[in-house]
Parts: sequence; structure tokens; C-alpha cells
Amino acid sequence: MYVKKLSIIMLVVSSAISTETQSNDNVEHIVITSTREAKATLELSESVGVVTEQMLADIAPAHPSEALNRVAGVYINNLGGEGHMTAIRQPLSTSGVYLFLEDGIPTRPTGFFNHNGLYEINVPQSSRLEVIKGPASALYGSDAIGGVINSITKQPTTDLLLGLNAEVGSDGWHRGLVSWSNSVSDNASARVDYNYTKSDGFRDESSYDRHSVNGRFDADLGESWQMVLTASHSNIDQSGSSSLEFDDYINQTEKNLYHGDIGYREVSASRISAELSYQVSSRSLLSFTPFYRQNDSKMMPSWMITYDPNIAETDFQSFGLMSKYRYRSDSGNVEFIAGIDIDSTPASYKEQQITVEQQGDIYTDYSVTEQYNYNYDATQQTISPYVHGEYQITPQLRVNAGVRFDRFEVDYTNNLSDATFDYAHLRPQSQTITYDNTSPKLGVIYQFNDNHNMYVSYRYAFRAPTVGNLFRPGSSQGSTELEPVQSKSAEIGFRGQIAGQLDYEVAIYDMNTEDDIVSVIEGDSRVTTNAGETQHKGIELGLDTMLGKQLQLGLSYTYTDQTYKDFSYVYFSTDCFCTQALNFAGNQIAKAPEHIGNARIAYYPNWLTGLRAELEYSYLGSYYTDQTNTQMDDGFSLVNLRFNYDINDQFQAYFRVINLTDELYSSYTSNQVGDPDLSYRPGQPRRFFLGFRYSL
Repeated sequence: MYVKKLSIIMLVVSSAISTETQSNDNVEHIVITSTREAKATLELSESVGVVTEQMLADIAPAHPSEALNRVAGVYINNLGGEGHMTAIRQPLSTSGVYLFLEDGIPTRPTGFFNHNGLYEINVPQSSRLEVIKGPASALYGSDAIGGVINSITKQPTTDLLLGLNAEVGSDGWHRGLVSWSNSVSDNASARVDYNYTKSDGFRDESSYDRHSVNGRFDADLGESWQMVLTASHSNIDQSGSSSLEFDDYINQTEKNLYHGDIGYREVSASRISAELSYQVSSRSLLSFTPFYRQNDSKMMPSWMITYDPNIAETDFQSFGLMSKYRYRSDSGNVEFIAGIDIDSTPASYKEQQITVEQQGDIYTDYSVTEQYNYNYDATQQTISPYVHGEYQITPQLRVNAGVRFDRFEVDYTNNLSDATFDYAHLRPQSQTITYDNTSPKLGVIYQFNDNHNMYVSYRYAFRAPTVGNLFRPGSSQGSTELEPVQSKSAEIGFRGQIAGQLDYEVAIYDMNTEDDIVSVIEGDSRVTTNAGETQHKGIELGLDTMLGKQLQLGLSYTYTDQTYKDFSYVYFSTDCFCTQALNFAGNQIAKAPEHIGNARIAYYPNWLTGLRAELEYSYLGSYYTDQTNTQMDDGFSLVNLRFNYDINDQFQAYFRVINLTDELYSSYTSNQVGDPDLSYRPGQPRRFFLGFRYSL
């Protein structure tokens, strides 16, 4: 099946290239994330998706998934509020195989991945979102296996700008966005964006509340020096949402087993950075970006309420510096980038036991005990030099290569007794753990003509074990012996424009991952371990075209084939009340849908200037819910409708309906290995939103 689809796509692309040798319109989409320098996509040897500022305005996303799921190869689910899991060339999971950036700086340090990480970014007020699909460790280090999502902040304006955006919607949805920008001197300008969002949620007691503020200050300091100062802060208060068994999922979708503060999550996240750049000459640039992060998270892990209820607090601060030197020849044929990233993050983790109260199957309240499961400090240090080079061999052929070395060290101090008779909460002894990793990449780009090119690339990526993997092992023995996850990817891609109006991009990849970090039931104990090898193959297709002057069509399609190549362990079966040895080699990876699609058609009527109407279709294919491949979720199809109307140059009204057909679907279906009973996370029902924008 994979080979057949590949052959068809290769034939179509080669035919398009061969039949069009000239065009007057060049394809020039500029991105920053791929090389840390502004680059046209035609100069890149990897698949990159962009959600532009105009797209964000048209979509007005209530959740990051509403914007990012338009990018081929990307699927993000909605777990309530702005909670989510991500699937980019990987199965849908909470695994730390993605890197979230803001202006090129990781929002969290290595070892502190949060699968909900996009809720710490003010997505609706971003300038744009850039997505690197596949490994990117050669520039960004750990976690960049499945992909990188980079939110770019908006530049300040030199003239006064005042923007107001008010929005109301179903289930008590309220959102207010405020923006101000202006010059503050002849050589400097500033911008402030504020986001207030509140929702009662469509399920019982599933409220969400956020306050976010972003600030940016751009200044020309004279004598070839420039500065970009950015700051952001978010407070997030999110209620817990439970999964449901089948009968409740079908008949009482709004039911939530977590009431009050059960399963709550509170986050305070702050970041500040100052990019100082010096133009050494017309060919070379030096930049230094010191940064600071502060993050406090307090939560009651919802997945542990039934068997190990607790309140967990994670606090960390980061002090870092990103330094870079860039040389580009006058002809542009040679480019060289060298840099070093340094990050020091002192952190603490406390986990306190609680007792929970139930009324029937509803968890209603809790009491805090005096017992701490964990109380430790962990200081993480990374130092990461890297180089990236490009050379234009001929007018048609360009090569690039890069390598990064990461030294990761974490100094762990256990503040409780090492000796414990609580075998559900084993505590490693105080120690220091070090990982070294070298990440290479190589790419070749061939330009057929002004509007079509192809690329091939080899990329390597890794993921260091998180601080939680290492030092919060639960009942797992030997957690401090975990090794980094390793991933290697080969890719070929085509991109271009046909007849001056059809933009296309095709990416075909084959990724092999070894030493995945997984939690499994081994005998009668849960063990966190490095497990075997997996293969991830896929085809990603993106199309965008104008159909005449009034219709615009967009299409994103993803086909994936994700399998276990070597994955086995021993578990306790409730069917026979005995231990069984399982080997899943050849099985499909759990929660890895084979097909993902998104299609949208926008109508710009010539009889009403300023109106944009859009119909969107989103599809997620079926997937196995565990490694045994015995249970399956059927997937779902959703239809969304949007209207945007520019009343005048300053005032706009918009209206949208999400899940127009009121489809009943599960945003995440799962089960314990071999268990016939599935649990379902109800997806959003039909929801209505109305908003107004005013700009001065």
C-alpha cells in the first residue's frame, strides 16, 4: 500500500514538473526555524509548514489544533481547555518527542517536556506558526524527533496601532484580545498583546481560564547594533476532565467524573529574552540572546486519581544564552552558521499524597495528607555547540550539512529518605547523570526551474530522558539507567507552484527510532524502560490554489505506516491470571492513525466585498488503541463553518461553527494493554462563536 501510494505521487509530481518549464511567479515563503536565519522554503531540505498571521486571523483559533491541523503531517487533539497531545510523524501520545519554541527559544528546557506545552504560548496573537516536520536535533538538540513548532511574535509598528477583539461563544466562552503598538523614539518601537480567555467547558465542571501578556521592544542601537527584547507571561487555571466508559460516552457525553478541584492544573509561565545582533560586515553577523524562564506548575494528575492520587508541584528557573555567528558570501553561494547554546535550570519537584472522596462514580473532593511521595531538587545543565553550512555547487544544486553536540548533565538531590517500604514510590539515591549526544544532518536541494524543486535529506535526532522519567520512577526499578531515544530519518520531497496558482508540497519519509522510553507492565510491576525499535513511514501532501477569483481551495493529507520492529515485554494477564510474554514486532503502533486529512474551501464573493466564507472538513482515520492490535477506534470526520466580514478598514465581524453536524467523537481512545474495555475522551460538540475586531 505504501509503495503504491508512493509510486502514484511520484508520477504525478514528475509529470507536473516536466510539463511546466517556465512561470513568472516564484514561490517565496520565508521561514526562520529551519536554519535560525530567514530562508525561502525553496532553499530548505526538509518539510516545513507555516500558519500565517492572516490564516490565524481568519481561523480565530479557540484551540491550537484549529490552526495547526491544516498543516500536512500535523495532528493535534483537543483534551479540553487548551490541553492537547501531538502527532507529527509519531503516534498520538504524551511522549517528549516534540520541541515547542517561541521566537526560536525553547519554552521549556531539556528534561521538562509537557505534552500540553502549546498552552504556554499565546497562539491567537502570534505573528505566525512554523512547523518543522521530522528530526531537528542538529540545530535544536533534545526532543526534536517528531517535529518543532515555533511561534513567532509580532513586530512592533512604527505608527500607532490599537486593536480590540471581543468574542463570545457556546458553553460560557469569552475571549478578549487587546493589542497596542507604537514607536517610542526615532529608533525604537514597542508592542504589547493581552489575551484573556474563559470557558465553562461543554462537560460538567470543566472550566478553563487564562491570562496571557506578550511584550516586544525593537531598537536600532546604532553602529550596526540592533536589539529585540521579548517578554511573555501566562497564568492558566484548568479543571480536570475524565475519560468515560462506552455507555456514558454514548449517552452522557457531558458527564465528567472529576468535580471541583479534582484533576485541576494551575500553571504560571514567564519568559524573557534579549537578542543583540551586530552586523560585522555585509557578509557576517554576530548575535547573542540571553534568556530567562520561570515556570510554576501545580496539578493533580488526572490519570493517577484512581490508583495513586497526589498533588504534584514542579518549579524551575532557567538561565541561558544562545550565541551565533553567520557568514554569507556576497553571491549567496556559501553560507556558514556556528553557535553555542547554554542552559542552566535549577528545579524542584514535590509530590504529596491525597485521599479522594467519591459519590457513586464521581470524584467530588480530596484531603491532603502529611505523606510526601517525592521531594527532590534537580539542576540541569546543557552546553551545545553546533555548525551549519550550505554551498551552491551549480545554479540548480545546493547542499547543506550540520552537526550539533549536546552535553546534558542533571544533578539530582533526594530530600527524603532513600529507604522506603512504599514500593509504589521508589526513590533513587542522590546522584549526577550525564548524557552526550552528537546529531548530524545532510541535505541536497535540486532546482528544476524557478518554481519547482526537490530535496533529499538525512537527519538524526534524540530525546534525553526527562527528569520525571529518571527520578519519579514509581514502582519501576533502574530508572536512572535509562538511555536517550535515538531516531534516524531519510526524506525526499517536492515543492513548487503550477500554472502560477497551485502551490504544492510532497514529503516522503522513513524514520527509525530505537530505545523508545515506555512504561509497561512487566510481571506484576510497572516498569519504565528503553524498548526496542519502531519504524515510521509516511507521505504528506499539501495543496493550495485559487479556483478563479472567488474560490480558494486548500488540502492537507497524511498517510502513515507506523510499526513495531522489535518491542516485547512480560505482563500479567487478567484473562488467565498469569504472566505472558508478548512480542509486538510487525504490529501497528498504538494510536497511530493511517490517514489524516483536512480540506477547506473559501469563498470571496464579488457581490459583497470584504466577505470571506469558509467550509472546512477534517478527518482522522481509525487507529489501534494498544500494542496488541485487538481494539480499534474508528476515527471521525468533522465539518466547520466560518464567516469573516470586513465592515470597513477598521471594523470586522466574524462567526464560526465548530463541528457543524454535531458529530459524536472521541478525541482520544485508549485502554490498558490487552484490556477489552476502552475509555473515551469526548470531543467538542457543535459550538457557536461570534466575534468583533476593531483596529485603529
